[in-house]
Amino acid sequence: MRRLSIGACRIASIALLQLAAVASASAFPSAASAPDVSTVDAAPVPAISLSDAVVQLEQMQVEQDRIKQQTSTVTSGKALDALDDATQQLSTDVGKLQSELVPQRARLQAQLDVLGPPPAAGAAPETPAVAQQREILNARKTRIDAALKQAADQKTNLANLSDQFAKLHRSLLKNELVFRSGSIFGARFWLPLFRLPPEDERRLGAFGAELRAMLQSSWVPGQRTITVLLLIAAFAIWLGGRRLVEHALAWLCLNRLPATRLRRSALALSTAISTLLATAFAVQVLYLALARHSELTPAMADLWDQFGKLAVTCALIAGLGRALLCTNRPSWRLPALADSVALAMKPFVGVLAALLLLSGALESVNRIADTSLSVTLFGRGIVSLVVALTVGTSLLRSNRVRSALAAAGESPERRSTLAGLIHAGVTLATAAALIALAVGYITVARFITYELVWFEIVLCSVYVLTQLTRDASQSLFSASLPTGRQIRHLFALDDRHLAQAHTVVSGLGTSLLTVVAAIALLMGGFGTTPDDLLGSVLAMIGGQKLQSLNIMPERIMNAAIGFAIGFYLLRSVRRWLDDEFMPALGMDTGMRLSLITLFTNVGYVLLVLMMLGLLGVRWSNLAWIVSALSVGIGFGLQEIVKNFISGLILLTERPVKVGDMISIAGVEGDIRRINVRATEIQLGDRSTVIVPNSQLISQNLRNVTMGNSTQGVATLVLTFPLNTDPEQVRDLLLDAYREHPEILEKPAPSVTFSQLMPDGITLSVTGYVSSPRIAGSTKSDLLFGILKQLRAAGVMLSSPHRLVVQNMPPGEPY
Repeated sequence: MRRLSIGACRIASIALLQLAAVASASAFPSAASAPDVSTVDAAPVPAISLSDAVVQLEQMQVEQDRIKQQTSTVTSGKALDALDDATQQLSTDVGKLQSELVPQRARLQAQLDVLGPPPAAGAAPETPAVAQQREILNARKTRIDAALKQAADQKTNLANLSDQFAKLHRSLLKNELVFRSGSIFGARFWLPLFRLPPEDERRLGAFGAELRAMLQSSWVPGQRTITVLLLIAAFAIWLGGRRLVEHALAWLCLNRLPATRLRRSALALSTAISTLLATAFAVQVLYLALARHSELTPAMADLWDQFGKLAVTCALIAGLGRALLCTNRPSWRLPALADSVALAMKPFVGVLAALLLLSGALESVNRIADTSLSVTLFGRGIVSLVVALTVGTSLLRSNRVRSALAAAGESPERRSTLAGLIHAGVTLATAAALIALAVGYITVARFITYELVWFEIVLCSVYVLTQLTRDASQSLFSASLPTGRQIRHLFALDDRHLAQAHTVVSGLGTSLLTVVAAIALLMGGFGTTPDDLLGSVLAMIGGQKLQSLNIMPERIMNAAIGFAIGFYLLRSVRRWLDDEFMPALGMDTGMRLSLITLFTNVGYVLLVLMMLGLLGVRWSNLAWIVSALSVGIGFGLQEIVKNFISGLILLTERPVKVGDMISIAGVEGDIRRINVRATEIQLGDRSTVIVPNSQLISQNLRNVTMGNSTQGVATLVLTFPLNTDPEQVRDLLLDAYREHPEILEKPAPSVTFSQLMPDGITLSVTGYVSSPRIAGSTKSDLLFGILKQLRAAGVMLSSPHRLVVQNMPPGEPY
């Protein structure tokens, strides 16, 4: 009975569903007029059969593939706009199809809910009619789910395609910007000031509406007082807060830091930091004042982000300018600038920061609103013109003041070669930007001016930090200050070790800052990067063909810039090692030259490897070069490679070093330089012999000064007749040696009875001198004196006689 009751209930449910379907079909003969239950007066949602929906999805996929094919060959902005419109329409159709399929799936799910879940295992089976109905409903639901999934995938692909259209549009615009446009002296350039294209009016109008909505949200009744107070607070923080922080940091520098040059560099850094921090906090308060009650659109969020970055950058420019010019405290000025020159340049720092803020904001608005080519070029041209004119006027005024000082008989500031090169480079960059603006290359001028601003920011920042690092290191390890005395007592050091620590720390800090500056300059953190500009040029001249040949101009430029910076760093570090670091460590000249030569050779190898990496060369592609080199080494390059390896062995093992006195293959002299391929030996007559390094490794070599020997040995071997009194001759020879000023008292001179031969006796007399290099001249003087004394004593030398001079290190038996 229970099974019969359950089956009767299910049959009744199916009957009710069928009656409901018949009633709905009779009440609403067209499925397109089915009302939406969510709203009473809503328009009816048209229904579509599942088979028609599948067919439409297939047609939409074909249309989407056609748009993708046309995208690969598009060359103009109008064609891109047409394809974008077609994509948007196709996305709308897919969305409409989804809205028609979703209610059908909901009705099917409702019917399945009425049927309930299938019976569990072991329970009474359901009737065949119920099972068949559930199977039909599940199959239909599966097909609708597949159609909905296909529609969702198509909608996602269409959204991605729209994003690609936006990127392609920006790329085309970027490529068009590289072409020569109108000069700033032409009326076409200034036309956007008087009449905007209709599309730009619409886009800028929409952007202005979003901006007004954001501003109005903070000016509603009840919020105006808070807005005014926040605006006043932002202005007070920017102006008064900067001065307050600057005075506080200056007080700390003057009263808490030691009375060294550290005060000066720390004051410069505090001036720049106070301006930067005050501006950053003022921008945050301004954001709270104007956008605290507004839901920012993507355009407004992008605007605030760009404005914040631009404001902080301009604040950094103003702060660095005030810190380096230091017109309030001329005696604390870091660079060697005359007071009149600093006063002449002072107004241009603030003017450049303010004009760059305004013109940069204008360009950001054009970018966010996606204005046309003419308006974008106008914004870029204004930015470039402002920067070039401001920097150029500053250079002209400073040069005029220097000329006036020279005419008045006053000596202008002392300049280093690097400062002169920087001044010349800034002048050439400014002139190039103005020429590019005059001939119509707006984007090139923008690139030059933005890179000029970024170069000045990086250079000034690194200069201040470098001075601070050196002064802090000097104060930290100064023996006259408490910190230096504590370090000396803590580690049991002397003053020489403190000086060495100062040299090492300051050198490492300066090198690290220089590397960071080089990376920052290559990254291009402000404005257009070289990759952007050269990428557009590459697209102009046929980028695909060049890329197929793996010719990348941006890589060539990066490699050239990297080589120049690396070469400068290598030379600077080598100069620092030779002038400061190694002398502070107490190294001798030979050790210094050997280590510097080894460092230079390794540095050049690393520099070449870095260039290859910047050029994009893969080591797997160099297999044929290695094969060719192996063949060349087997033939003509064998000797060169052998000498190169021998040079590396000489520099690492150091069997000989610069300054040693050696004798090899009948050549005796002092080593003056050990190069990679050969060694230079200076002879006694000041001539130079070039000896290949392989000979110094493979042949027998006599090193007179090896082991840091400072003494030489002068030995004379004389033969006398058999009737000569050996004791008389011994005393005579010893007296001659003792009387000579170059002969050392310790070890004392000595005479040895060497041989007794039928034709005479042989005596050997030995004495030590202070250096092996004076042994030859000392021997000559001794011979003059000994022969004179022998002649006066009536002692004759036997014929033939032998004279021998030997140089050997002290301590050896003789």
